[in-house]
Amino acid sequence: MKILFLSRWFPYPMNNGSKIRIYNLLRGLSQHHDVTLLSFADQPGVSPEAPEIRAICSKVRVIPWREFDPSAWRARLAILNPKPRSVVDTFSSEMADAITETLHKGKYDLIIASQLQMAAYYPYFQNVPALFEELEIGLFHDQAFSADGEIRFRHALTWFKLRMYLSRLLDSFQACTVASTQERQLLLRNFPGFKKPVEIIPNCLSMDEYKTVRVEKKKDTLIFTGPFKYRANYDAMVWFVGEVFPLILEQGPNTQLIITGDHANLPLPSTKNITLAGHVDDIKSLIASCTVSIAPLLSGGGTRLKILEAMALGTPVVATSKGAEGLDARSGDHLMIADSPHDFAESVIKLLQDGVESKKLISNAQQLVRKNYDWAVTLTVFLEVMERVSKT
Repeated sequence: MKILFLSRWFPYPMNNGSKIRIYNLLRGLSQHHDVTLLSFADQPGVSPEAPEIRAICSKVRVIPWREFDPSAWRARLAILNPKPRSVVDTFSSEMADAITETLHKGKYDLIIASQLQMAAYYPYFQNVPALFEELEIGLFHDQAFSADGEIRFRHALTWFKLRMYLSRLLDSFQACTVASTQERQLLLRNFPGFKKPVEIIPNCLSMDEYKTVRVEKKKDTLIFTGPFKYRANYDAMVWFVGEVFPLILEQGPNTQLIITGDHANLPLPSTKNITLAGHVDDIKSLIASCTVSIAPLLSGGGTRLKILEAMALGTPVVATSKGAEGLDARSGDHLMIADSPHDFAESVIKLLQDGVESKKLISNAQQLVRKNYDWAVTLTVFLEVMERVSKT
């Protein structure tokens, strides 16, 4: 088949969860079909000429990305628009023209729109069968029902507009995928009129890429991977640094915390024993070298690639219930789950001090990833989904 894949993220280098997912999907698709990629260039200075992408896509076109700016005039005026402000403000006429031009020049059997930002271009699909890949509404839902005061009103308004917008948008797709059972349940509960297939395609890894990473462990070192531009990551670190890390330092004053990814100049409650590493070229080796990986997320949806990566690399994980949501993992067997500051700190301290417990979690977690979260297995399901969609 000829497939047009629309991506909010240029999928190389693979330095966040979305890019890892998109790259692996493209690589899997290219083994069976002809794939054209239309993508936004999300990082200034990063060349869209990556040979890794050119090798798996027959055609690649990259459009500059416009980051959502709530203070911009277009975003301010969008308060009166029935669409979510972020959809209005980030809309690109250049991307719309590129889609139109691409479909005009060649006959395509299927469009795959990755995430909400690309599904928003559905008016330009010219009746080509379309799959909404990775619909995620968990973060918007959590924000609407957990915030307080004025900010709760803003989040509630965003959630209301998003629901109204998606109720129209979803009708233009023959199916959609989500990354977890929780996301699927949330989607079906809020859009009971949507009767088309909703398939679970979890975030996965290619285990072969992790087998060769061999590094020495650093003592008493924690790691959190994730850019602060994703609000759930920032909120997680504010909570952990402010309420959990001080409890850990009381018992282990030499414990160090490494935070990778763009921290967007956002402040943390403390900087004691904390390294803001920013972009790391060899993130796999860094994760593998740390004693414990943490995922103290309080909101969001999908499945956490940061957890799966740590598991694959032999670094035991401590997560909140929200952080581990969507994973078929049991606390005490594959990772440690804790939700209060005291319990989270105690779980981290136990893994820092108990090598036997750490080795047990590592062994069980690696078996879990190989069985349930390897793209070699999951891609077969995804290919079956898009085959059905293309025939509708």
